[in-house]
Amino acid sequence: MALDPPGARRPGADLLSSGEGSRALPLALLEERIAAGALEADPLQRAAAERLARLARELAETGPAERPRGLLARLTGGRPAAPAAPRGVYLHGDPGRGKSMLVDLFVASVPIEAKRRVHFHELMLEVHGRLRALRAEADRADPVALLARELAGKLRLLCLDELEVRDIADAMILGRLFQGLLDAGVAIVATSNLPPGRLYEGGLNRELFLPTIELLRTRLDVVALDGPVDYRLRRLAGEPVYLAPLGPETAERLARIVTVLTDGQPLRPDTLEVQGRRLVVPKAAGGLALFPFAELCERPLGAADYLALTERYHTLVLEGVPLLTPDRRNEARRLVTLVDALYERKVMLVMSAEAEPERLYPEGEGAFEFRRTVSRLVEMQSREWLERCRDRRPERLPHSFTPFALTSDLG
Repeated sequence: MALDPPGARRPGADLLSSGEGSRALPLALLEERIAAGALEADPLQRAAAERLARLARELAETGPAERPRGLLARLTGGRPAAPAAPRGVYLHGDPGRGKSMLVDLFVASVPIEAKRRVHFHELMLEVHGRLRALRAEADRADPVALLARELAGKLRLLCLDELEVRDIADAMILGRLFQGLLDAGVAIVATSNLPPGRLYEGGLNRELFLPTIELLRTRLDVVALDGPVDYRLRRLAGEPVYLAPLGPETAERLARIVTVLTDGQPLRPDTLEVQGRRLVVPKAAGGLALFPFAELCERPLGAADYLALTERYHTLVLEGVPLLTPDRRNEARRLVTLVDALYERKVMLVMSAEAEPERLYPEGEGAFEFRRTVSRLVEMQSREWLERCRDRRPERLPHSFTPFALTSDLG
């Protein structure tokens, strides 16, 4: 395989990036936040932090593999012998239980540079891109194994956030990729809303995915972070999720809500594949996607795009909804479709707008039908609705719906 010229970027090159962090253990960082009043004491969070702290120590004590020399180097091609990977951690529990926050503390505490934290879906997009490139090269009989070796040459720790397998292509790749990484000495930490046994539940040819489930159970410690408390919802107490009118104060409150819902994670762009094309998410973190109104409702998007967002995210932030005049009927129709998708799939909606729902589209073609959207926007602000969003089980929700028609759509 030829070396890339300086500055060149291979497909999937982001897979091979690494980061740096401080050396304070996650348990100490958690206790600091509790002492400062930023977090509440939670015994299950403490137990998970203790397990992650142990893994941080094991990674610090286990150095990278040394390259063989002399005859052994000639026999092995100079590749370092793979050290045994420390047992990783599979952390699962309901949304809002602090999984992503604990992994953030863990990653910051691990005193190694060869580490990466990445959202699961972002990783799989990069994996598919790199595999396409490898398959295009000659003599690549097993590109997944080769990719695993590439990753293992750059990483000692891979942290995956929001692991949720819904695509058969991902399901078929994942087990072999994990096996290759673990066999090469890479420690894996994953968070998920589901225990391993419920991954890819109801999926096509799921029996082929069962060995991957067994791999996760046997090579990673499965840690449950269950419990009745959704800390994100608790911290939102008293904060409305529909903010109006637009202005500096509303923008500040919206930013504060986003910080709470993402546990302070940095927002980064994301990409979804929808019916063979890419939908760019301007900002995303921790299961939350943030869009300006223009990005979702002034572009030619439809139900398939909005449903794809509900597959990936549990919360959508819609920023800067203007008053919709009669000449903006198309934008009103897209807003109707978006709200319907979020409602049917029980996705939390945080929205900033120029006016209250009943004043958004008071007249114009389809204004009468828009009243149902007004009703849903009001309901989606209620505590009861937010709790239903917290308890959502995506696998039990509809994966399609019939968009509600405005008047001229009926002809």
